[in-house]
Amino acid sequence: MKLVVRGERVVMPDGVGPASINIHDGRIVRIGAYSERPAGVAELDAGSSVVLPGLVDTHVHLNDPGRSDWEGFDSGTRAAAAGGVTTVVDMPLNSVPATTSAEALDAKIAAASGRCHVDVAFWGGVVPGNAAELEALARGGVVGFKAFLAPSGVEEFEHVAEKDLRGALPVLARLGLPLLVHAEWPGLLREPDPRADPCSYGTWLESRPPESEHEAVDLLIRLAREFDTHIHIVHLASAGALPSLNAARAAGVRVTVETCPHYLTFAADEIGRGATPYKCAPPIRETRNRERLWTALMNGEIDLVATDHSPAPPALKRLEEGDFIRAWGGIASLQIGLSAVWTGAASRQIGIERVAAWLATAPARLAGLHQAKTKGSIAVGCDADLVIWDSDVDATVDASTLYHRHPITPYAGMRLRGRVRATLLRGDVVYREGAFDAECRGRVLRRQC
Repeated sequence: MKLVVRGERVVMPDGVGPASINIHDGRIVRIGAYSERPAGVAELDAGSSVVLPGLVDTHVHLNDPGRSDWEGFDSGTRAAAAGGVTTVVDMPLNSVPATTSAEALDAKIAAASGRCHVDVAFWGGVVPGNAAELEALARGGVVGFKAFLAPSGVEEFEHVAEKDLRGALPVLARLGLPLLVHAEWPGLLREPDPRADPCSYGTWLESRPPESEHEAVDLLIRLAREFDTHIHIVHLASAGALPSLNAARAAGVRVTVETCPHYLTFAADEIGRGATPYKCAPPIRETRNRERLWTALMNGEIDLVATDHSPAPPALKRLEEGDFIRAWGGIASLQIGLSAVWTGAASRQIGIERVAAWLATAPARLAGLHQAKTKGSIAVGCDADLVIWDSDVDATVDASTLYHRHPITPYAGMRLRGRVRATLLRGDVVYREGAFDAECRGRVLRRQC
């Protein structure tokens, strides 16, 4: 089958402009002038809407198998498609079993089979005692690995100490795969004062001081330098860690960093009493910190934006009690990450091409999908993963229209900018104006050793 997608604002690696995207066998085979209309070829005209590369979200907890009542491959990938995300990389924890062995990876792949509306790849897990499993996980196709320096919140995915990383990093260096790390140093985390109000966001914030992030980042920089391997800091919340990261990168240390839409959107002083949908770790910090993160993103000090989509059933969010200490920490935003980031970017006069780089190109590079020239860009040879994006419309987030299994999100009721009109996966329209393709066209993506 052949298709031409035409648009007046197509986001390509060399800029934004009018173009026609010629698609054959799921790949982009030619990019021509907007006026080109090949005879006998189906056409999708985006008009003045933006045509973006399909987004790649490298930080998603689908929790399937084992905790599919939290989220699942079907519901999670529907939300992804509706949000313009054509590839997700699933985190190794919150599912049961956790993806810390080849057998667990097989179980994950079996659970995903035939149930995905977009493409899915997997991170493997580094936990105490599983260094011998890492090569088998790599042969099974994981695109890299994830570890926690602080307790993860689930018993089947233990956090690591420095000695565990010293056992794992030589293996990852040999494999050429990145290590993603939740960077909070446990020795600097504080038990909440039992006299403090558990419904006050300040009680949660004080228990996770920014110094815990800074100490963890400093350790990871030292290890990345020593083992000459790629370490990626996930969900950076504290801008105070950036000077160390900038100095390390200037010295040639292979360390990258992401932040999340919620750190770019919300601020601690705006979070109301008992508003547990905002709880996450590291915590959302102050307004000044949020603005420093935006500056760092614009300056290239932060490499990419990923959602850290981490949903949970309503009971675990303690919505009625409003208890920040006992509530599950995680924010559901897979479907609305693009709108959240674009709202902040547009208000700062940042072009849509920068947003595409943060949400598509750079994440694809982290997961090794850009080097193979398959994901993250609108370019000849890439998969025809495209998003038709109305960048100018405003809409209020209605939680009842979200496709996450549990539509609990701090974005509910917010006025955000932009709307996904259609999402194409390898040239097939998998989502359009609230409707999904009846066929699950998503594939499991495995890194080739």
